Amino acid sequence: MSDVKKSSGSYLCGTVKFAAQSGNSVGVCHCSMCRKWNGGPQMAVYCGDSVSFENEQSISVYKSSEWAERGFCKNCGSHLFYRLQGNQHMILAGVFNNNEYFIDDKPSFYRFENETINPTGAETAEKMGLS
Repeated sequence: MSDVKKSSGSYLCGTVKFAAQSGNSVGVCHCSMCRKWNGGPQMAVYCGDSVSFENEQSISVYKSSEWAERGFCKNCGSHLFYRLQGNQHMILAGVFNNNEYFIDDKPSFYRFENETINPTGAETAEKMGLS
């Protein structure tokens, strides 16, 4: 991962906090599971296996497929992470401590009119070795 930095964050109720090594880029997933889980596309930061959680007993995990699971807070229901087998975490982009909140402070990691890499589900599965 280039431009790796120490990051931290917390979720809606503040019960669960995390620390991680993360990159600066945000990935977006449009699959039907992510859309159903998030109510729209999922924007997440790849943090690999460098994630540690505070108050882990407050995390519940749902196995959403043969290769991944999704974590959420037992207290407030906040979506915490998408985790591949092998402990590879994608932490939702909005929960990092350095986020801004108003349109004039919009985070630079998204601009809906920009050109991005748009892999298909099959291309992603092939890249991850799942096909």
